[in-house]
Amino acid sequence: MKAPASPSAAPRLALQLVLAVAAGLAQAASLAWPGTGQPLWWLQLVSMTVLAWLVRPGGVHPVPGWRRGALLGGVFATAWLVGTFWWLFISMHTYGGLAAPLAAAAVLGLAAFLASYYAIGLGLFCHLAPTHKALAAILFGAVWLLAELARGTLWTGFPWGAGGYAHVDGPLAVLARSVGVYGLGAVAAVLAMGVVQLRAADLRLVRTWAALLALAAVLAGAALQRMCAVELCHTPMRPPAPALTLELLQGNIPQDEKFQPGSGVPQALHWYAEALRNAEADLVVAPETAIPLLPQQLLPGYLEGIQQHYAQGRQAALVGIPLGDDAVGYTNSVLGMSAATQAAPYRYDKHHLVPFGEFIPPFFKWFTAMMNIPLGDFNRGAVGQASFAWAGQRIAPNICYEDLFGEELGARFVDPAQAPTVFVNFSNIGWFGNTVAIDQHLHISRMRALEFERPMVRATNTGATAVIDHRGAVTHQLQRHTRGVLRGEVQGRGLNADSGWAITPYAWWVSRWGLWPLWFLGAAVVAACAVGRRVHARHPG
Repeated sequence: MKAPASPSAAPRLALQLVLAVAAGLAQAASLAWPGTGQPLWWLQLVSMTVLAWLVRPGGVHPVPGWRRGALLGGVFATAWLVGTFWWLFISMHTYGGLAAPLAAAAVLGLAAFLASYYAIGLGLFCHLAPTHKALAAILFGAVWLLAELARGTLWTGFPWGAGGYAHVDGPLAVLARSVGVYGLGAVAAVLAMGVVQLRAADLRLVRTWAALLALAAVLAGAALQRMCAVELCHTPMRPPAPALTLELLQGNIPQDEKFQPGSGVPQALHWYAEALRNAEADLVVAPETAIPLLPQQLLPGYLEGIQQHYAQGRQAALVGIPLGDDAVGYTNSVLGMSAATQAAPYRYDKHHLVPFGEFIPPFFKWFTAMMNIPLGDFNRGAVGQASFAWAGQRIAPNICYEDLFGEELGARFVDPAQAPTVFVNFSNIGWFGNTVAIDQHLHISRMRALEFERPMVRATNTGATAVIDHRGAVTHQLQRHTRGVLRGEVQGRGLNADSGWAITPYAWWVSRWGLWPLWFLGAAVVAACAVGRRVHARHPG
């Protein structure tokens, strides 16, 4: 016979759901605090600690077992994700013309769908959670890791706002070069569950465990560094190439005019042509679709004139432009212009396309038909395309949110001798207005700089146009939503005498195995806890 519910069960559950929503919104705010745009690593830990407290083993809960974890985890993640990418509403409603209720429902539906991964993970945690405190913390980190990986890879992946990005300025940032953003998020989850289970009697063990964990971290780091060194032990070192001077162009073409032939298109063509011709820096970068027309749609001599200007040998340019035709298909691309490209043209084609913007998922043509967005089905470029070689640097383009996928950028690091020395991101965040999306994207680029220890140069239509050094620090930045040119310089990192290791541990393993080591680690922990639970059930003594 089922036991009657406690009279206080419903109010207690309501309070827990409110706490889950508040903690989820706090996690969203930790990624880029409204008003300042700065990440708050401590707030992310607080939000995770509240979630851990809600699902901790041994707590008093009105909903039994896995249902508790699934419900609270799903509510937490839905609030977090809505609070993170609410600005998708702007692209669908303001610029896409979708009715406001439908646009709001689409954002909520996407968040709820992605939150299902966390609901499954935390339901699994509550089902398997061991009584041993350390094991429970490790399991919590493992299911969180698996949920983050699922969100980042399944159905093309949309890992925007992963919890680890809040730590780009925090004490855990030092781990990025070894475990990447997903590893940072898992470590934060382990710490959160460890904190909520800590008791006064446990404090005397903290020093011992801290010493053991520190020793393990040092040994693991040394092992990874050794593996990186093996790749480089026969590679001759050379003096560092001089820093490149930069001019990053930010046209600030209004998004509702950008593709309009009577306003935004001639405005963009005129301003970018003038800026490209008048630039004096070693490398000039124009953002994603800076030239908003296909080459065959341009006036005769327009593109050729710019290319001829950079054929003199002193400067180079990278310019965002759509390419292709009906016969071969279309690509969102970058053209490289320099003296060398006269004989061997350089072109980078975007690989990771945006759903609904650059390709239409199956069964969703009805949805895109409701919006007025001037994009369609694009062809994908290959993973690991060649870098643009200029002035002793290997410059690796990525377009729009491709810098969100570190495992794809890492494919270029299989051969350290050909690994990029500088990343360049080409973006147009104008679709999302003057919102926190700009700050979030900047921190994503900063995390890639930390993971690979490579500078990231960003040229955008409306912001954040910036230069990020190999330590993830912003050294130059142009005011958002203004038209202008950001002048600065960048020092590439790679096979240089002053740069130490040519590739980071993260770059070494992700270039070979992608995210599979993290998948294996998370699944192994879950499997071990499942076996342990089964053994304990058979032999409770």
